Amino acid sequence: MQNGYTALVTGASRGIGQAIAQQLAADGYKVLTPSRAEMNLESSKSINFYLSSLHQRVDILVNNAGINRIAALDEVNDKDLQDTLQINLVAPLQLIRTVALGMRENKFGRIVNISSIWSVVSRAGRISYSMSKAAINGMTRSLAIELAPFNILVNAVAPGYVLTDLTRHNNSEAELQKIGETIPLQRLADPAEIAEVVAFLCSHKNTYLTGQTIIVDGGYSCL
Repeated sequence: MQNGYTALVTGASRGIGQAIAQQLAADGYKVLTPSRAEMNLESSKSINFYLSSLHQRVDILVNNAGINRIAALDEVNDKDLQDTLQINLVAPLQLIRTVALGMRENKFGRIVNISSIWSVVSRAGRISYSMSKAAINGMTRSLAIELAPFNILVNAVAPGYVLTDLTRHNNSEAELQKIGETIPLQRLADPAEIAEVVAFLCSHKNTYLTGQTIIVDGGYSCL
């Protein structure tokens, strides 16, 4: 085990989160991957209950879980907006607020917030999602400053198009090919490629990089 360190990864049942959890486990960390039944990010009470039941310090936190309910301006309803902000923004802050207590005491911590390319560029129907992810970037910068004296590094990773099972389910092979043609590298990312970036940010190899939003999009946002 990596120096006996424990990593907590949200949204690890599939896709990018699953790849991150697998990579961290391969790197020797004890990895906690709570299910929705164990920790429902829609409920502050559920989050607090899960964290209070851990009885161990969390050294690495990866806030990966998120939702993206696509809706145009005149279709956005208050419930969807509140749910998106709660899961994508408020829950990560609540988790950080608690786990940072142990990190401060240990003078070590690594926090990675999974943002999105849609936090720096956007498209129609991404109002709530882009708002939440842009706020994650701002939160990352602020917390990086506040937690730096305790050797806690806080960064965000903003993936572009990633070839997950959900992406395959929502798009035909022809549509996936068309998406790939819009990306300078001419393909979607594999989840493992995102996980590698996250793993570096979580590791002892990262000693000075903090407060950054790292875009991993094959050059898409450069266009």
